[in-house]
Amino acid sequence: MTQITFDSSSLAWDKQDGLMPAVVQNHLTGKVLMLGYMDQAALDKTLATKMVTFYSRSKQRLWTKGESSGNSLELIAIDKDCDNDSLLVQVIPNGPTCHTGTESCWPDGNAHPFIDNLTNVIISRKGQSADSSYTASLFERGTKRIAQKVGEEGLETALAAATHDKEELINEASDLMYHLIVLLEDQGLSMAEVNKNLLDRHSKATK
Repeated sequence: MTQITFDSSSLAWDKQDGLMPAVVQNHLTGKVLMLGYMDQAALDKTLATKMVTFYSRSKQRLWTKGESSGNSLELIAIDKDCDNDSLLVQVIPNGPTCHTGTESCWPDGNAHPFIDNLTNVIISRKGQSADSSYTASLFERGTKRIAQKVGEEGLETALAAATHDKEELINEASDLMYHLIVLLEDQGLSMAEVNKNLLDRHSKATK
């Protein structure tokens, strides 16, 4: 298990209850998942086990997220704010985080909402008639055509960079991203899985 180091010596714990708010964020998507509270013991256990543990104010004890539901939070990184009185906990969630069964306790807790919104729109176009939208026509024409478009947009993106045309590079990169998301969805995959793969590669390279 890779050790996560964090210097807690300068943390300003609440003087009355010894707690500190901990904002939990999905490391792969940037989505804010939940807010919990930690004391020193909860922080120490989180760092030691890499499974996020809070101090439950209702149960008056340490509580490891997922201990009953199985929906745990794997610790990736932790940081403190500028006043040393709150924590940002980056995780990979195993299942939904909110007790209601949703991914996040905030419906709009995504740091990059448009990519998610675009992906949802693309998914909604599957199975629709080809004349209803360009996306629907791509899905109807199949994997070969979608893959061809990714190749074409990739080449156009590279050419825009080679000619130092920044405005065109942004346009072509946007086209490339769109068609790549379509291709991934066509294959039953998602950008989240690409993000996870990049994280795994980074973790192996930095060991």
